[in-house]
Amino acid sequence: MNTTAAVAVALTYCWIGMVLAISFLEAPLKFRAPGVTLQIGLGIGRLVFRALNATETAFAAIVVVTLAISRPSAAVTAAFVIAIAALAVQLLAVRPKLTQRSDAVLAAIPGQAPIGRSRVHYVYVALEAVKIVGLLTGGILLLAG
Repeated sequence: MNTTAAVAVALTYCWIGMVLAISFLEAPLKFRAPGVTLQIGLGIGRLVFRALNATETAFAAIVVVTLAISRPSAAVTAAFVIAIAALAVQLLAVRPKLTQRSDAVLAAIPGQAPIGRSRVHYVYVALEAVKIVGLLTGGILLLAG
């Protein structure tokens, strides 16, 4: 394995770890912590996911460069295209809708009827799963190649 492919593998597994830790552990658990209100949880979530998505975007850009240099197989490229496309859909289509909803929740007047649950979160989580599968597949194929 050449150096650029090794960089891609390292970033891929860091990226996977970040998504698993934040999306599947931190995000649901913070609302169960004592004293964390919906408003506080949403505020923390917005900051954390903004940082996560910025880091993911940087990782994606570096992975694209490393793959362009190392010229991996079509299967590796396809796996990373799937993962990066899932990230793009999250950033361009899903996150803006989640931001609108969290803005509405944060602006709600105390005592007002609560805003219903959002199904857009499920779309985000599904895209996280797609992203993990794409990254894991790409990482394994890079290691095997």
